[in-house]
Amino acid sequence: MRATWRWVHSDLRTHRGEALFAVLASAGVIASLLLAAALLGYAVSPWQRVFQQSQGSHVWLHGREGREGFDAAAVAPLAALDEVAAVSGPFRTATATLETGGTRAGVALRATGALPPDTARPLLTEGRWLTTDGPRDQVVLERTLARTLWAEPGETVTVTLTGHRGPTTRTLHVVGVAETAEPRYRAGQGDGVGWLLPETLDRLAPAATGQSVGLRLKDADDTDYTVQRAVTLLGAERIDQVTTWQRAKADLGGDDRLLGQIFAAFGLAALLAAAVAVAGAVRARIRGQAGDIAVLKAVGFTPGQVIRGFLLQHLGFAVAGAALGTAATLACGRWIPGRVGAAVALWPRLPGHRLAVTGVPVAAVLLIAAATALAAWRAGRVPPVPAARQAHPVARPLSALGRRALGRRLSPVLVLGWRSAFTAPGRARALGATARLALPIALMTVALVAWSTLGQFRTDPARVGRAAALTVRTAEPRPAAAAAAALEAVPGVADAVPGAEFPALVPGQTATITLRGLGTADDPYPHAIAEGRAPTGPDEAVAGQGLLDLLGVRVGEWVRMTVGGRPQILHLVGRSIEPDHGGRVVSTTLDTLRDGAPDLRPAFHALVLRPGADPRRTAAAVAAATGGDAEVRATADRAGGEDAPRGVLAALAAVLALIALVELLTLIGTGVRDRARDLLALRAIGLTPRQIGAVVVTAAALTALAAAVLGTALGAALGHRLVDAEAAATGLGAGVARLPDPLLLGALVLAATATGALAALAPAVRTARHRLADSPGETF
Repeated sequence: MRATWRWVHSDLRTHRGEALFAVLASAGVIASLLLAAALLGYAVSPWQRVFQQSQGSHVWLHGREGREGFDAAAVAPLAALDEVAAVSGPFRTATATLETGGTRAGVALRATGALPPDTARPLLTEGRWLTTDGPRDQVVLERTLARTLWAEPGETVTVTLTGHRGPTTRTLHVVGVAETAEPRYRAGQGDGVGWLLPETLDRLAPAATGQSVGLRLKDADDTDYTVQRAVTLLGAERIDQVTTWQRAKADLGGDDRLLGQIFAAFGLAALLAAAVAVAGAVRARIRGQAGDIAVLKAVGFTPGQVIRGFLLQHLGFAVAGAALGTAATLACGRWIPGRVGAAVALWPRLPGHRLAVTGVPVAAVLLIAAATALAAWRAGRVPPVPAARQAHPVARPLSALGRRALGRRLSPVLVLGWRSAFTAPGRARALGATARLALPIALMTVALVAWSTLGQFRTDPARVGRAAALTVRTAEPRPAAAAAAALEAVPGVADAVPGAEFPALVPGQTATITLRGLGTADDPYPHAIAEGRAPTGPDEAVAGQGLLDLLGVRVGEWVRMTVGGRPQILHLVGRSIEPDHGGRVVSTTLDTLRDGAPDLRPAFHALVLRPGADPRRTAAAVAAATGGDAEVRATADRAGGEDAPRGVLAALAAVLALIALVELLTLIGTGVRDRARDLLALRAIGLTPRQIGAVVVTAAALTALAAAVLGTALGAALGHRLVDAEAAATGLGAGVARLPDPLLLGALVLAATATGALAALAPAVRTARHRLADSPGETF
């Protein structure tokens, strides 16, 4: 063992540069993987992120308005509860309705000070917080509420409160938009939140106000028990509503299953690619020391000693690199500008932090150890000095095709570069190197597929089941034909499709689904059909993937459901992309629903806009055309928070690019070393030093080009299948995956090729200037 340690120490002193490269490569890959993990938690757990950043409350108690509710003094005992860590409020509140451009939304106005509260602090995303300067009546809106109203800082909204003396209407100036860890606004299911100064609320509702108080708990598992104690202290008859963190988390994070599963697959693939790249560098280093190993065998080292020596050495490199990368990420990651730094700073407070910090480096080290063990075992089989020359790669003769190319005066640099890239020193080794380099490029292409798929939710919503950008509801339903004609006369509206929506029970009444009637035989709705066809005849319908999975049926079968106590039997003629309700939606025509309910009238109109029409301006035009008695709502935007997922995809692409660079540098270094003896022959047949350097650059560029073409082709096919499979698993349905623009894929191939050529410049210059000698050192 002592001899092994002495050899390891001597080898490290002799090959300091290679050892430093191995450690830094491992550290860089581990740091990149940890940064990607931090971004994954930041994007996939939006509620947890907002909750931790805002010091959110686990429980919100909303009292009744006026004398029926509780007062501020009654809240004081809540802070003394053992389970409560901090109290937010109490805040005076009033329920109101906000309106702008024909869009209405319920809001709970909350009086706060000029400084945000420390607990349950709203996180500003746009604009500024409330001040006593500037406009008189200021309001900060919760983000989803602001998006529903199309309200931005600097604009105004109309607020209406219903009091004992009748409704009160005022104009509020929007000065900011903020995120909160409370349940977000959903039309008909819960009000949004708006923050006001106390004096503003006094002018709006001087008497009819309630109280709201938030409780941040020491342990989230004590939520139910704390709610019982708090309700007992305040009085159940004085509390109007209780909301808990579980509801808010489900509300805010319920649409991220698709992203979560895709990112988890990306993380595992990136870890595998990183281990392959680092392990390739280890194998290349061991292969380059074949001569040293032969000498060690000649002086008496056993195969076991050689194996132990390489294992100790490269496991030390891996552990040192993992420790360095982890320490650098945790210590300096928070100072990285932008979302990456914010994600690392918040990461320790997110669930799964400790598991990721320990699991990613350990998994990477174990994978590197497995690859090192195989390479070390091969090193143990290297023969001693008399047969050492066999351990060196044997040059292949020039192929007949290459000789013909040279005979036709094709550039010898190109011919010899092709030979170096794909035939010398061995075709199998060259193909293996190309495949290893193609792996991270393929994963980058998969990330581009996910990027393009997310982008189409905003750029091409009709393809993902969002053909209608606006929904119009009127207080007094008008005849369908007259209402549709009036709406279609509005500039920007291409079609106004009548519709109705009902909850329905599946056979056995074990689950609830959504039944929609959209369009008529003369005015069909443009469904996003992924399989089969759109409904055109009586009793025909299309269903989302979630409903097909729930009922265990396929396109072409008949399904039975109960709607309002009456049975409804439909023939499924197609599968549509359904982004709502987990895909548990079945859509037919209003004509089919009227067969069982002749008096059925449309409950809303879905507006399909003309290309290039602005939904916000069109909504205002619709409100003006209907005299203000119509409620215009934007269709739910599944990609409304796509910036964070796209940021994660960009970070993953950067991680994969680093992995590809490590693999490329290893490949270039190995190629130059393995072809060192060939350069003697090239010099002997008359090639100049510049041509020898050009051969090295050409070989690297051709290898990068082949790997890029192979990686983009495989990545496009794999990404399309992966995204569709994950979409089908979440109920959205296969058929949403979108390939990147061919120009983008071409740019990726060109960038990889150019990087290969640039990375080979320095080795090419050193090789061209090197004085070659047929010495025993180079022979070994």
